Amino acid sequence: MAESMKGLKRTCRLAELGEGNVGQTVTVMGWVQKQRNKGGIIFVDMRDRSGILQVIFEDGEIDSEGFAKAEKLRSEFVIAVTGKVTLRSGAANENLKTGAIEVRAESIRILSESETPPFPIEADSKTKEELRLKYRYLDLRRPDLQNNLMMRSRVATLIRQFLAEEGFLEIETPMLTKSTPEGARDYLVPSRVHPGNFYALPQSPQLFKQLLMCSGYDRYFQIARCFRDEDLRADRQPEFTQVDMELSFVDEEDVIDVNERLLQKVFKEVLDVEVSLPMRRMTWQEAMDRFGSDKPDLRFGMELTDVSEVVRGCGFGVFTGALDQGGSVRGINAKGQGGMPRKKIDALVKFAKDFGAKGLAYLAVNEDGSYKSSFAKFMTEEELGNLVDAMDGQPGDLLLFAADRNKVVWDVLGNLRLELAKTLELIDRDSFEFVWVTEFPEFEYSEEQGRYVAMHHPFTMPMEEDIPLLATNPEKVRARAYDIVLNGTELGGGSIRIHQNDVQEAMFEALGFTKEKAREQFGFLMDAFQYGVPPHAGLAYGFDRLIMLMAKQDSIRDVIAFPKVKDASCLMTDAPNVVDEKQLEELCLDISGTSEEPEE
Repeated sequence: MAESMKGLKRTCRLAELGEGNVGQTVTVMGWVQKQRNKGGIIFVDMRDRSGILQVIFEDGEIDSEGFAKAEKLRSEFVIAVTGKVTLRSGAANENLKTGAIEVRAESIRILSESETPPFPIEADSKTKEELRLKYRYLDLRRPDLQNNLMMRSRVATLIRQFLAEEGFLEIETPMLTKSTPEGARDYLVPSRVHPGNFYALPQSPQLFKQLLMCSGYDRYFQIARCFRDEDLRADRQPEFTQVDMELSFVDEEDVIDVNERLLQKVFKEVLDVEVSLPMRRMTWQEAMDRFGSDKPDLRFGMELTDVSEVVRGCGFGVFTGALDQGGSVRGINAKGQGGMPRKKIDALVKFAKDFGAKGLAYLAVNEDGSYKSSFAKFMTEEELGNLVDAMDGQPGDLLLFAADRNKVVWDVLGNLRLELAKTLELIDRDSFEFVWVTEFPEFEYSEEQGRYVAMHHPFTMPMEEDIPLLATNPEKVRARAYDIVLNGTELGGGSIRIHQNDVQEAMFEALGFTKEKAREQFGFLMDAFQYGVPPHAGLAYGFDRLIMLMAKQDSIRDVIAFPKVKDASCLMTDAPNVVDEKQLEELCLDISGTSEEPEE
């Protein structure tokens, strides 16, 4: 039967005790990790968020009632123990913060009993994620998850302190907003008092933070909850957290400077990692040409090489056909992999096809300097030699080529580069490689919508010299946008904003908006810009992604307290779920035509 805490006060957390506390009488509280009964002496490992402490219950040192309680202890019982801190009677446990000491119990209260948990509460659990997420309140007791969430809290506190010292004001923006379908799909919230009308949950505080600049707040930030109704992956959730900021009277250099110093401080304070400033930078074009990605992982080489001019006019139709269609031929050099078995090469070909390739050409340079290739018969020895030289091919290397439209070639080789780095273990997981990617295209063409859409959002300022191209060659327009990338993951992105009405109107026109459509969606912002708007810029981090990388986790689910699974459901609470008919009536909603089963 559970006992009361009446009259007891916890002295400290378990792992806050050390050799300096020897001889003190303390009261500690926590969960039973393990109990070992050796007859007249019982060893109990107690656990709380700080760590583990060994407690000794010895018959005679504790009364018979207390010893009887210790005998019935099981995993996850919650207990309070009063006793004396002593040096360990046995060998010190160097794996524990408290490994040099133990507490010899004088009294015990069982505050709560526990059923046998469905899986062991231990670090690096091998239990299936689905089961752990169903019992997330138990999963969250695991030391590694607790460390992740404590790191998350510490980083948030440091960010708030740093930005406050830099003159930023923390201001909250609305959670119930207007739907603006330009971008990802909104989560909609029906209004009871406005039947047939809907709020949207914010995908970001973008419009409101720009309005705050119009209102003269100069430097704003918010650790903001955001929502996007999109398909999930390891670094994406339907609800997520942004570190959002906006600054007035600044240019790119000001935004980059404050954020480089912020990241430097956070990594030093939390991980004791020195981040060198200034961070590297490269344009979007350079990133795509060298790495096939606008979020390049710089922890290893294997860069792309454009061999279009080397193979132009050769006898291999796959190469020349791609060039005739305005595409390119590019390759990567997997150093030392020339002896890769055909079965593994075929697996790489299949991998490439998953990213849009029609195939993958390969050439292995044998140790004797001869070639083994999927296309050698279509090219002369001289052409093959020139190609190998262009790729810096050496005996023992494997050269892999893609030929298609640039977008496909970049996508294929960019992902193939990452796949090879993983399988060949080329990535140093202890390394943190930052890079700013700048000068993104302002637009990308959407086949689905049959028009240009904003690569970032419709309020991103074009490069000044490219503004005249908005009306004539939108595909050539570069944006004053910048992303901060860490280890191949986009940490955050931002841009200089448009603050001139004529440029904003030209932007809307390029996006295919009529004046009426633009006013319908963004009229309140356009109105605000009539009353004196300062030049301004901003940036937002994916806070969950930042913590995931700092904690060296593979999924943001491991740094979020209560995450959703791939279909955006919560296995613990069984959300989303049906609601009462009365609630639907109040909202004037009729769902009689909906399917009970979600579509695959």
